[in-house]
Amino acid sequence: MVDHTVKAFDADIGLLRGLISQMGGLAEDAIGQAMQALQRPDPALAARVRADDKAIDTIEAEVERLAVRIIALRAPMAVDLREVVAALKIAAVVERIGDYAKNIAKRVPLIADPGEGGEHRIEPLSLLPSMARMASDMVRRALDAFAARDPEAALRVVESDAALDDFYDSIFRTLVTYMVENPRTISQVAHLLFVAKNLERIGDHATNVAEMVYFAATGTQMADRDRGGLTPEDER
Repeated sequence: MVDHTVKAFDADIGLLRGLISQMGGLAEDAIGQAMQALQRPDPALAARVRADDKAIDTIEAEVERLAVRIIALRAPMAVDLREVVAALKIAAVVERIGDYAKNIAKRVPLIADPGEGGEHRIEPLSLLPSMARMASDMVRRALDAFAARDPEAALRVVESDAALDDFYDSIFRTLVTYMVENPRTISQVAHLLFVAKNLERIGDHATNVAEMVYFAATGTQMADRDRGGLTPEDER
């Protein structure tokens, strides 16, 4: 981005980017910690993930206030306006990613303590951390593309979504097969299916961020893609 005559504008934009980066870091940490809690299992860590989600919500509110102030006081136009609007939308998406991590954490006690007659470890569980790393990496790369205003990097994030979707399909089939072959694990595996779906949705939202980055940087919409059945609630 070129320097502006009004240096306060550059400072505001820098602050806006910093807040988005901070939100993204917290969301990535939440994903990683939720999966650690699931693997161990560690209900106490899962509880911390749920509690820490409030910090993401707080920063989102700060992004909203700053974006509104920038628009009201600076009256940005063209690429500047697109970046401010993109930041506003990206903050909402990252907040949603944090919610998915929190939802994963909520399931940890249910999976870790299935009750009498249950099994405490499910073999396909070992597949989920790899999927979580893929999803978290997409989030990180999408936000890096925003920080660098790099439309090519944003395109690469979108292209990687297909691999995550394929991984989800594979895990879904594996979990369903395991459920059929091990009826006593049905309750636990049902929760793991939701965890896998949450991770797939995180990838979808990372792709949404990348699309916003591409538009902010170029002024044109990215070519249509298969959105994987996102609902209006998912895209809010």
